[in-house]
Amino acid sequence: MDNQLLKDAFERTRIVGAAVSDYPLTPDMSELDHHVVGIRNALADCGLSLRDVDGLIIASGGFGGLNPMGLAEYLGLRPTFVDGLSVGGSSFVYHAARAALAVGTGLCEVAVVAMGQTGKSGGRGMRGFGGGGPPPQGFGSFFWDSLAGVPLIGAYALAARRHMYEFGTTSEDLAEIAVAARYHASMNPKAQYRDPITVDDVLNSRWVAEPLHLLDCCVVSDGGGAYVVTTADRAKDLRKPAVQMLGYGERVGHAGIGQMPDFTQTAAADTGKVAFEMAGLKPGDIECGELYDSFTITVMLLLEDLGFCEKGEGGAFVREHLRVGGPLPINTDGGGLSAVHPGMRGMFLMTEAVRQIRGEGAPLAVAKEGGVDTCLVHGVGGQLSSHATLIVGKDG
Repeated sequence: MDNQLLKDAFERTRIVGAAVSDYPLTPDMSELDHHVVGIRNALADCGLSLRDVDGLIIASGGFGGLNPMGLAEYLGLRPTFVDGLSVGGSSFVYHAARAALAVGTGLCEVAVVAMGQTGKSGGRGMRGFGGGGPPPQGFGSFFWDSLAGVPLIGAYALAARRHMYEFGTTSEDLAEIAVAARYHASMNPKAQYRDPITVDDVLNSRWVAEPLHLLDCCVVSDGGGAYVVTTADRAKDLRKPAVQMLGYGERVGHAGIGQMPDFTQTAAADTGKVAFEMAGLKPGDIECGELYDSFTITVMLLLEDLGFCEKGEGGAFVREHLRVGGPLPINTDGGGLSAVHPGMRGMFLMTEAVRQIRGEGAPLAVAKEGGVDTCLVHGVGGQLSSHATLIVGKDG
């Protein structure tokens, strides 16, 4: 990707609206409902309407039943730009760059990124992939690993065990991440689980895939949402403060965990470096983080690979940094570990980052009164496979 082209697009565009549809359990809503309600809510958030939309981006293909053409038709849209990229849970962070490029180069003027899944009510859960027969072509080692008996959580358990072996990381260290997430969830009326937990609660929860306990794992829920990207000029006249995209990097490191070169280092080490360079910032400049938390080990790896602490020092870092009021509050809605994780959580990273920049709050946790100046969003898809880092900040 041409960084200068994207930097120019970021200068010319803004995120102007963001909203969820509903969560965590929505038995009366379909995936289509979540897309539609999320879009309507995000447009209402910034004072636009469906008549203004000429760009539509969703994650279609292997991870969802919808496609941009069908959704556009349902909404009565005739978009000049569509995209259906799907790379797992990180997709909606990837989409931010594509929306900015589309709007920034004039392919459309108002792009909406939308998402909806019924991971709980729809009965698919988070069991991973597998079953009879050969894997579909194009999914590589992701499906071969599953057929060999490695479920999704098994892949993350491998990474956790290797991190423990190399750096002395403990189950108590990982538990601190879950405890911080639940602390933030306790302030979120929509969160799936709100009762506070302790490190001992995490350690006493049952094993799912050793060394990961039940409370080291994300919830399984329903949910959806959307965000809106338009031109910087148009953003000046809209309802809410605009959010500027400052830096971005993406990389797919592998498909299945069996082809990951090093279980303790993810492609976030590359995407974070690119995003920080583009933004002209460093990790110490970030006031808030929305990091994909499919499992506690995911967060540990990301904190290290993004440069917030040195490799192997994540255990000490998480004990004193992650809650609101600390140096780097993360996953301020309660995260995938406690609030919402329908299968692809990246949308909620984006909507929460917008909320933190604006300082919209009570009773939800706010990292800084009046809003933070910088927030880092990082999405992960598959088995630590696809990564995207986006740094956002206040307009101007």
